[in-house]
Amino acid sequence: MSVKRMTPKEVTRKVINREELFILDVRTESDFADWKIEGKNFDYLNVPYFDLLDGVEDILEKLPSAKDILVVCAKEGSSIMVADMLAEAGLSVSYLEGGMKAWSEHLEPVKVGDLDSGGEIFQFVRIGKGCLSYMVVSNGEAAIIDATRMINYYLDFANHLDVTITHVFDTHLHADHISGGRMIAEKTKAAYWLPPKDAVEVTFDYSPLEGGSIVKIGNTTIDIYAVYSPGHTIGSTSFVVDEKFLLSGDILFIDSIGRPDLAGMAEDWVGDLRESLYSRYRELSWELTVLPAHFMIIDELNKNGSVAEKLGTLFENNHGLNIEDENEFRKLVTENLPQQPNAYQEIRQTNMGKIHPGEEQQREMEMGPNRCAVR
Repeated sequence: MSVKRMTPKEVTRKVINREELFILDVRTESDFADWKIEGKNFDYLNVPYFDLLDGVEDILEKLPSAKDILVVCAKEGSSIMVADMLAEAGLSVSYLEGGMKAWSEHLEPVKVGDLDSGGEIFQFVRIGKGCLSYMVVSNGEAAIIDATRMINYYLDFANHLDVTITHVFDTHLHADHISGGRMIAEKTKAAYWLPPKDAVEVTFDYSPLEGGSIVKIGNTTIDIYAVYSPGHTIGSTSFVVDEKFLLSGDILFIDSIGRPDLAGMAEDWVGDLRESLYSRYRELSWELTVLPAHFMIIDELNKNGSVAEKLGTLFENNHGLNIEDENEFRKLVTENLPQQPNAYQEIRQTNMGKIHPGEEQQREMEMGPNRCAVR
């Protein structure tokens, strides 16, 4: 049988549609344990490539005959070789185009809602990394929030919609991924907005995004209100769009809350985090739809592939929003922390404009799962 190629987009559709897939991951056991392709109905077998150099006979009985089999490695090459051996053994098999590096970089645009004046808001789901970014569109103009470094996704999508990007925002100085915000702004001549308290060490010009800022998109009444909400970083700023959507950055997620330690200030910022979540957010309408900057687990995806939930529902169901004892809350967000993101210090310095790694180095810096949350 011939080996087939499966693109990250095709795998993403299988994740969203909750289809069955059997994944043979030929990376090392530690790499697989740290980060893998997740799907509700996916099954897995992890056998390092070096254990298969002499053939695949020992694993054939562990592979299904009635399911799609996808072979996965870091960059593609090893998976093609293993897939060829499996095909020669008579199995129907595919390999992941571009490997886990390509999986980490794929963005899937999903429409999450309409605006009252006829505009729209789209969510870009970085399925392999857990990052979420946004495009707000109104009357021929667009704003982008928390863009990744894969800027062509946004530029091509704006071109498809025939809209002009006029504003680009980062809700905070990111530590888990390299922002594409400045690059988009440079290419489109859009304004680039960043919270000034997060921009103390940056080496570039920006428009200061502060609580109470109002930015118009198009010639309509679409307003983006900035809500100062520190805690994940000292400058973290959320947005209320069209009085319907709350873009919460990395402060609040669907099933978790933001971690305060990625700038080494966990003890200092715990109080800010609690005040943002338990005071500032409680003053907002509970009918707002929360659109976070990350998701932590695949269960947070809705049926259409979006990540969104009513603020009131999160106040009822999100454990991080329902801890009455302040000491218990402090313990949760300072002692119950997951491993820090890969190369987070270098990513912060890149986003400050202090260092300028090449494209391949940027890929290596971002490899791995989302680690911005506490649950």
